[in-house]
Formats: sequence, C-alpha cells, structure tokens
Amino acid sequence: MWFALKKILSALLLPPVSSILLALVGLWIARYHRRTGITVVVLSLLSVLVLSWPPVSDVLVRSLEHHPVVTAKQLSQARTQAIVVLGGGADTVAPEYGVDVLSRGARERVRYAVHLQQQAGLPILATGGSTGGMRAESLVMKDVVEREFKGRVRWTEVESLDTRSNAEKSAILLKAAGIERIALVTHGWHMVRAAGAFERAGLQVLPAPMGFKGGQARKLYRVLPRASALADSSLALHEWLGILVQRMGLGS
Repeated sequence: MWFALKKILSALLLPPVSSILLALVGLWIARYHRRTGITVVVLSLLSVLVLSWPPVSDVLVRSLEHHPVVTAKQLSQARTQAIVVLGGGADTVAPEYGVDVLSRGARERVRYAVHLQQQAGLPILATGGSTGGMRAESLVMKDVVEREFKGRVRWTEVESLDTRSNAEKSAILLKAAGIERIALVTHGWHMVRAAGAFERAGLQVLPAPMGFKGGQARKLYRVLPRASALADSSLALHEWLGILVQRMGLGS
C-alpha cells in the first residue's frame, strides 16, 4: 500500500503530470483572475518546454553523476567481497518469449555486474522484489546473468520494493555470509541515493556506476526539445526528490 502511494505521489509531483495539473489550476484561476490564471498556464507550459530541452536535462542528470567508473585495481584495493546489482524494473510477460523479461535499465545493470565479476571473480547479489504478481525481479536478473551473460549469482533478495529496502534486506543476507564490503552496481544518476541507503544499512560501499547519461547534448539536433529529454529531466528530479526524502529520514 505504501509502495503504491509513493508511486502515485511521485507521479503527481513530477513533470509532466505536475505541469498539466498546474495548467488546469491556472485555467480555474483564470475564471476569476484572468491575467493571473493565464500566467500560471503559460508558466506550466514553458516548464515542459524547458525540461524537454536536452541541455537542461543534461545539466540535471550530470548533477547526480558524481562517482567515476570503478577499475579492477580499485576493487582489489578496497578489498571488495561481493558485487550487489540493483534491479531496474522487470517488464510484464513478453508474449514473444512467454516469460518475464528485464527492462532495458535492469539489463544494462546486470551486464555490467557480470563484467566486474569477470574482472574480479566476486560473487553477485541481485536485489529486487515483485509487484503485481510477477516473479521477483532478482530471480529474472539471475536467469539473465546465468543464461545470457554466462555469469553467476550467489544470492537473490526477493522481498524489496524500493531502494531503501533493497539495502536493508540485502545487508541481512550479506552480513549473514560475513560480507561487509561491496561494489554497488546501478546507474550513475541513481548512485547517490543508492550508496547512501546501503551505507545506512551498515555496509562499506564502493560505488560502481554505469549507464552515464550526462554530457550527451552536443550535436545540433540534440538542442531541439525532445520527449527523451523530458523523460531524463523527470528522472533526475525524481532522484533529487528521493535524496531529499532520504536525508529527512523518511525513507526512499
């Protein structure tokens, strides 16, 4: 119930839904104060346009990508004991395969986790639970790691539904195995919040970010407003909202 409520609140607070709601409020205000209402509508529409501009989305995403790429030498120097890879969303059953499949983001994460495993020989923990009666995402991740990327997953954490519970429930499994130092694999834009959650759970974290988005808006065609840029802006604002909630001690 709380998970669903968080998703609803997040959708209402972030663009484009928040901009649409603001425009509707502006139309209502315009019935009584025309100039004020029209100003609100125009500002709401401009916010969508600005957030759809690649240079703006690029700045927002880069504000989150603080951690550099990790090397095999750093894994060794940090005495890393395991690799933890976070789920990124399992899609519904794909009719062409007849099974649950990973989202593009989750697939990118497990691919990189296997890459690190091949370099360092460390065990992998996959974390991610189930929503809507689907298989736990971590189980789907395990299948993809072992069947497609020829890696191996030692632990699957199947109960968590958000970043905070990813960390708390993964920490229980890892500490039971005597593991306290991990390399954490997730997208660069998600690492600030994810690393903070795992550190609060009592683990020593070496960030191993991947899937960097920032710094791509260089070509002329990318300075035109794009739906993908709006999606990136919304993603970055969602992360900053989550970081704020995390720092307030309200969970994430």
